Amino acid sequence: MSGSVEHKESGIVLRGAGFAIRGTAILSGLDLALTERRIGILGRNGSGKTTLLRLLAGLIAPTSGTVKVDGIDPARDRKAMLSRIGILFQNPDQQILFPTVVEELAFGLRQQGHADAEARARTALAAEGHGDWADRPVSTLSQGQRQWLCLLSVLLMQPGTILLDEPFAALDLPTAARLSRRLAALPQRLITISHAPDAVAQCDRLLWLEAGRIRADGPPAEVIPAFTAEMARLGEVDADPHLPG
Repeated sequence: MSGSVEHKESGIVLRGAGFAIRGTAILSGLDLALTERRIGILGRNGSGKTTLLRLLAGLIAPTSGTVKVDGIDPARDRKAMLSRIGILFQNPDQQILFPTVVEELAFGLRQQGHADAEARARTALAAEGHGDWADRPVSTLSQGQRQWLCLLSVLLMQPGTILLDEPFAALDLPTAARLSRRLAALPQRLITISHAPDAVAQCDRLLWLEAGRIRADGPPAEVIPAFTAEMARLGEVDADPHLPG
């Protein structure tokens, strides 16, 4: 981890990055250095937000330009990304692979080479006050509990950056508030993708993605008013529930 390339180019760096499907551009010409502790990516549905998240995580490779995480191409070295990038998807059912809680928690640790993965998972559950959940079927958990399980699975792998894809969209308000407090206390860099300004209002830096390009990049206090004004102009006031109808 102390290699000269990683030291020289820390954080997530995109240079002319783009992604196209059968000649149709989804993302175009992205030049970004993402180093802040709390970053938001705001955009309406279809703007390319989730594609950008998949690009940052290395789940897809750019069709033009480059993406590097600490100097490493995430699409080429998935194993190196295990300790660098974690993802929390909007729907936990897209993320959960195993039938029991302890199996789900142990999976990522095994991928990292920990022979004591199950023991670590049980210890983590006990520390969270849920030691009795270890052998519980995941199917018996509520939506919020499954989302919490996914987050704990990510945290056990100790990534430097966590990507959040609309993390509160499917949760009721009390559950969303609890998850929000938990995320706010984390030391990791968080990159939150959302169509809702409230979800990214406390970020250090906010990117507004429109039609696969960066429309604005700056503090939320500057970007959100411009975004909500444009959504109101387009008649998409539901982008911010606090906008006047």
